[in-house]
Amino acid sequence: MAAERNTTSFSGEHKDHGRSGLGLTAAELRGLPEGSVVGYAAGAFDLFHVGHLNILRQAKRHCDYLIAGVVSDEMLEVTKGRAPVVPAAERAEIVSHVKFVDEVHVESVEDKLDTWAHVRFDLFFKGDDWKGTPRGRDLEARFSEVGVEVVYFPYTVHTSSTRLRTALDLLSAPAGGNTSQTLGDGAQVRS
Repeated sequence: MAAERNTTSFSGEHKDHGRSGLGLTAAELRGLPEGSVVGYAAGAFDLFHVGHLNILRQAKRHCDYLIAGVVSDEMLEVTKGRAPVVPAAERAEIVSHVKFVDEVHVESVEDKLDTWAHVRFDLFFKGDDWKGTPRGRDLEARFSEVGVEVVYFPYTVHTSSTRLRTALDLLSAPAGGNTSQTLGDGAQVRS
């Protein structure tokens, strides 16, 4: 599939993906026209920024119906080892108002195949930092067994929730501690 599609109609371009146990496709489960492609873009979407917006924009270019998977607070603590700054209900509310998003699902399980079994989709969108890694290859193999294609997008290097969180931590440090910290891209933040 080409990376830069500007259309949202993909009828007839995909295999019969995302069939439920009832024999319905992801599109049929949602009452969409035959051949419609349902995509799924998962993320913490904590401290929502332009990188998140770019992923959702690119994802919508590849599907007719986009589901944004907002990772729950509990799952973020398990997978990232930290609690989010913004609670899941608020992150889901923010993401639901992005014009590219048709549906929001709050993820409460770590295994994306379990999420697929519950939600159903044809395409799974992921940042290209996973491409070619053992985890990425495993994800691709497992999803291919159920007819889901993994589509990678470029990671927005200059903006990340981790950088924003680091900057906020430094800004909220006690006064009088004239310190600085180097961010991942070499930028210095002074407090």
